[in-house]
Amino acid sequence: MDRSCQDWMAALPEDLWDTPLTHLAIPGSHDAMSYCLDINSPLLRSESNSFWLLDKLFCCFTRPAIFKWATTQDRSIEEQLSMGIRYFDLRVAHKPNDSSSYLYFTHVIYTYLTVLKTLESVATWLKSHPKEIVILACSHFEGMDDTCHESFIFSLKKLFGFKLCPWKESALTLRSLWASGYQVILSYDAQITARHPELWPAIPYWWANQCTAQGVTSYLDWNKDHGRPKGFFVAGLNLTADKCYIAKNPKESLRTLTYSNWEYLRKWVKDQVPGSDPKSLNIIAGDFVGPLPLCSLIIALNQKLQKKTTSNTKKHH
Repeated sequence: MDRSCQDWMAALPEDLWDTPLTHLAIPGSHDAMSYCLDINSPLLRSESNSFWLLDKLFCCFTRPAIFKWATTQDRSIEEQLSMGIRYFDLRVAHKPNDSSSYLYFTHVIYTYLTVLKTLESVATWLKSHPKEIVILACSHFEGMDDTCHESFIFSLKKLFGFKLCPWKESALTLRSLWASGYQVILSYDAQITARHPELWPAIPYWWANQCTAQGVTSYLDWNKDHGRPKGFFVAGLNLTADKCYIAKNPKESLRTLTYSNWEYLRKWVKDQVPGSDPKSLNIIAGDFVGPLPLCSLIIALNQKLQKKTTSNTKKHH
């Protein structure tokens, strides 16, 4: 495993320590926990009744298909951290008819790893990498009521403690975060954020819902033409196959689809620029971030920002 990017934030040139995090190029993991999906778990409640019935009658056919199309990652969260991923798309849920308070991650089906056990691994990793900042984007929350939310948030505060950075309107920089000891930006896509200053609102995610690299990049370019959001935002490189595509391509999987489109996506990413310009990008998230060299490609974009910063400094002198 390539660990050359495991402390990439700490290794950034001092010129970029005062650059807002929202202007840096940050590698992200789409559906970060799908590497541990439980093929025997129930379907998500939100899946259609017809899909539930189909799965009940023909699970020997539906389950392998679900597994190979719902799996977007194949590296553990610790490995993803060590590869340079700093944004994690985490879809949290409570299983139906589960009397325990355990929460799991989801993507059509549930994971076998629990949420808190996984996030304990993140907290442990951060202790060994004190200058690395992670953005945890929790969303979906299927099967969770208000009591469940409050209990989960209490556990998150207890786990990360003083490492949790409160939501701020002002721009965060590496230098300011290091000085405060903050390492975790916790985005929580639910109304409950208003009650908890430690929680950040939902981070916009540009999702193309396309099955080709050309379709994905066209959608992302269209969004860029309309200007970037003010704060953090994610450009999703992830491809999406609908049920019709899956039925027509029974031998394919999300992995083969991603790999076959990778070269086009790679060239597009290489041309992107971070920063404050309306067409600049911030977080770029993708699938199979372990085997594909996405992290090093995105981190390298910050060199463009450094050149711009150096050039502006010279002008002022």
